[in-house]
Amino acid sequence: MRMPPFNPYFAVVIGVFSVSTSAILVKLAGGAPASIIANYRLLFAVLIMSPIILLYYRHEFKQIQKKDWILAMFAGIFLAFHFILWFESLNYTSVASSVVLVTLQPIFAFLGTYFFFNERFTPGAVISMVIALFGSLIISWGDFQISGLALLGDILALLGAMMVTAYFLIGQNIRRRLSLMTYTFVVYGISSITLIVYNLILGYSFVGYPVSYWWIFLTLAIVPTFLGHTMFNWALKWLSTSTISMATVLEPIGATLLAYFILGETVTWAQWLGGTVVLFGLFLFIMSTTKKRKVTISQTKKDMT
Repeated sequence: MRMPPFNPYFAVVIGVFSVSTSAILVKLAGGAPASIIANYRLLFAVLIMSPIILLYYRHEFKQIQKKDWILAMFAGIFLAFHFILWFESLNYTSVASSVVLVTLQPIFAFLGTYFFFNERFTPGAVISMVIALFGSLIISWGDFQISGLALLGDILALLGAMMVTAYFLIGQNIRRRLSLMTYTFVVYGISSITLIVYNLILGYSFVGYPVSYWWIFLTLAIVPTFLGHTMFNWALKWLSTSTISMATVLEPIGATLLAYFILGETVTWAQWLGGTVVLFGLFLFIMSTTKKRKVTISQTKKDMT
């Protein structure tokens, strides 16, 4: 595999900052159904990408194998339901609680990569994963509300974490064979179609929203989608699913800060403490997996000589 044009970890940092804006934007458009917000986020993304695809990438569609079309279909469906579940959770619980639970996906990613991709982790990587997850729990503990609606929001966010983990696991498989633009366009397109069908079944209106909402829909398509998920998809070619998932643990920190300044949500001592623990755990995880990857590459070179 050729070397990346720039450090994939830098792309992950950009992606984490970008996706941190997602929950805030969804809250600001809270008058629209969650699935409608998700629908326009992906639909606008597909429309923006269409001219580039037609001009430079249309020939790649002939090269996509049937197996990859099937995998892309499942990836798109999982992504659609991730957005539905997560956006809906924001109607019942706080930004901090919802985002923290969604970023618990490393637990599912760990199990998925272990059973399906035979990926192994060093003891240091496992310990650092536990530390980062513990930091996330500290953040959530300081913000959880003891009520039926808050519990419903927590459950929806947790289910959203399962959906996005499945999306990433499938993406790791396809991304190595398709270009970033082609893969992203196909998956976002399938996800958008899934959401259109979902909204038609539930009878939600596609029009009649304030002008400010349409600007939010467009911003969701550009910032957290292109600069967020697309960066993650690009990095999947060189980094494992578990690494991407662990990096997204940073999202609660960015989202909580934005919620404080934009929505007026209070930042508690538990969120500050948890954020520090998360950062420390993430640093240890990246160092551990990077060291392991260097050892593997070195051993491969020796075997070839």
